[in-house]
Amino acid sequence: MTVQPEGLSLAAEFPHASREQWQRLVEGVLRKSGTDAQGAAAEDALATTLQDGIRTRPLYTAQDAPPDAGYPGFPPFVRGARPEGSAVAGWDVRQRHAHPDARRTAEAVLADLENGVTSLWLAVGGPELPVAALPDALQGVYLDLAPVVLDAGSEFEAAAEQLLRLYADREVPPGAVAGNLGADPLGLAARTGEYAELDRQLAAAAALAGRCVREYPALRAITVDALPYHEAGASPAQELGCSLAAGVGYLRELTAAGLSVEQACDRLEFRYAATADQFLTIATLRAARRLWARVAQACGAPAAGAQRQHAVTSPVMMTRRDPWVNMLRTTVACLAAGVGGAQAVTVLPFDAALGRSDAFARRIARNTQSVLIEESQLFRVVDPAGGSWYVERLTDELARAAWSWFQEIERAGGLTAALRSGLVAERLAATWEQRSAELAHRREPITGVSEFPALSEQPVRREPAPAPLSGGLPVVRRDEAFEALRARSDARLAATGARPRAFLAALGPAAAHTARVTFAANLLQAGGIEPVHDPVSVDETTAAEAFARSGASVACLCSSDALYAERGEAVAAALKEAGARRVLLAGRPGERREDWLRAGVDGFVFAGCDAVGILTSTLDEMGVA
Repeated sequence: MTVQPEGLSLAAEFPHASREQWQRLVEGVLRKSGTDAQGAAAEDALATTLQDGIRTRPLYTAQDAPPDAGYPGFPPFVRGARPEGSAVAGWDVRQRHAHPDARRTAEAVLADLENGVTSLWLAVGGPELPVAALPDALQGVYLDLAPVVLDAGSEFEAAAEQLLRLYADREVPPGAVAGNLGADPLGLAARTGEYAELDRQLAAAAALAGRCVREYPALRAITVDALPYHEAGASPAQELGCSLAAGVGYLRELTAAGLSVEQACDRLEFRYAATADQFLTIATLRAARRLWARVAQACGAPAAGAQRQHAVTSPVMMTRRDPWVNMLRTTVACLAAGVGGAQAVTVLPFDAALGRSDAFARRIARNTQSVLIEESQLFRVVDPAGGSWYVERLTDELARAAWSWFQEIERAGGLTAALRSGLVAERLAATWEQRSAELAHRREPITGVSEFPALSEQPVRREPAPAPLSGGLPVVRRDEAFEALRARSDARLAATGARPRAFLAALGPAAAHTARVTFAANLLQAGGIEPVHDPVSVDETTAAEAFARSGASVACLCSSDALYAERGEAVAAALKEAGARRVLLAGRPGERREDWLRAGVDGFVFAGCDAVGILTSTLDEMGVA
């Protein structure tokens, strides 16, 4: 008998499984771990709380599906700004250049364009590439084939004029001019806190947009940059809400200058951060398109709501210690940006947090995209995350949280008023404070920094880069608290030839102490403290002598709870008598906290403890400035 394909059910031999059955299995697992929860409560026990009040559940089914997201290329553009997505030729591989030497920039630009980069992002003005050097930096570049995006800060007018003059000198047809002149007065004000020239700059940006409409149909004039908010510690919804408010602010300026809503929308490009949280990044880009489509609909031009997106791998997530791990972070972020539907993607080089990137780092950055596009063929599927109940629900919840924040900014008088009043700064600071606590307790681990640090690894040196713009919103980094601790350790090493040390007083056989020795050594090294584990095991009679030989001023007890109860207090007392300024204990104190404190234990290290607080106070006790 022939079975028709349409009648074939791949799950026909399996019984239908209900959500209730799954919950009962969860109840059994939780019961083994000491948690008594039933039904929906059992499922909720496995949920994860994200920023913006969003909770991700362990299971999503068709019952959790949000309203239909529509089709790619059609409002609300959740599934993509274009029907074909990036399936024709891949997304735009955009590399950033900022070196002030025009010759070196020109060499780097040509190397990029010859090896897979499709557009250029040039930081000009101030300490970066001089505006007058643009022709030299773009020598040999086919400007009709390689779009140029400018990032000129307060010098955006002069930079735009210089670039447009260069197009004319090179006889590039106006219809072939693409890219973005990069005006972003609101983003500049957010970074610098300067508003005296804002009205004039907004008018100048609107004039540039009008010129593009008249003369350069494919050239955009304004970048709606969300990075100032992301780099100030914003949550994903706050980043989206601020960018939405900025976009609406530019729409008002451009339509007041005589442009239609459709023309104004066509002159904007939105820039977002892509992080190593791949699903959150995918949902952020999808939510951003939905939100902007809603704005365009409210303005009476729903067809103009196809948001042009430029995704940049997050500067906040980049680390200075063990920067090689940044390659992994940027790879995941780039994948998420491509899957999320960004039309242009910039992968920051792995050494971007250390200074000016070298040729090797830039090559790795562009090759990251080349591998994902050419070898993984990631671009071949339009909106590959579409239809995932998890991603669709996350997109919906993120869009709603962002819209709520956007409305609050609008009620405050718009983005400029919200920045000047301190509303944006206060909300972002509160969000970063909460995230800093997660980082300090290592609930958000940073590989190579707060987890698995390598004290013996030689630091990577790079040519210093200029300090970022300041005076407005702060610039934060995930690694900043641990970086401050490591810097103190480095200073001690430079001054004395040795790092601060801590003696690991391991009790009993290896089976009893190895887990906590490993945990304590990992935590101590995150603060730049060198662990000394010699001999392998000590007791009440040998602890003092071993501590004296170690050259350490701090000790940490490591063993099982059973051996702690048997010998812990005596060993702690012996270490104190031997001169230990501080004695730590690896493990939770439980009900014996007061007993431990009386025995000479000064603190406790365990999973979820305030690692930054403990390491800071320990370095203080050691006299490490």
